[in-house]
Amino acid sequence: MLTLDRRCTPPLDDRSVPVLRLPFATRQRSRFRAELADGTAVGVILPRGQVLRGGEFLAGQAGTVVRVEAADEPVSEAHSTDSLLLTRASYHLGNRHVPLELGSGWLRYLHDHVLDAMVQGLGLSVRFAHAPFEPESGAYAGHEHAHHQDGHGHGHGHEHGH
Repeated sequence: MLTLDRRCTPPLDDRSVPVLRLPFATRQRSRFRAELADGTAVGVILPRGQVLRGGEFLAGQAGTVVRVEAADEPVSEAHSTDSLLLTRASYHLGNRHVPLELGSGWLRYLHDHVLDAMVQGLGLSVRFAHAPFEPESGAYAGHEHAHHQDGHGHGHGHEHGH
């Protein structure tokens, strides 16, 4: 099995680099086994506390380099042209510690029919999709990718009033 143990910069020509396609839940872990797109078994051993993002590169034994891709997975996409509705939905989802991916006029979260009903009740249209999921990293995450969420790894000391 090939071991990948560090992040690296992309090679000059990355067209022939093997691909490691992973869902968000796996990309949050620091140690796991997986298969490259070509079926090669890999073990990933990285420092704890960092999320792998689509487009990153990992290196391993004998200079092997692979490209990480965010796998398509079941997501819900909420759309609105009303920024207040999007803000309100983001607030309520965030209050439930739901990782969110945000875009202009939309937000995306891992599919959940209960959350879909809540977001629809707030006035947004929701559709089911299979798409890569790259949520925000959150205010307390490292700044390696400030535009994504790491699954809510609080490292601060305060109480939430739920």
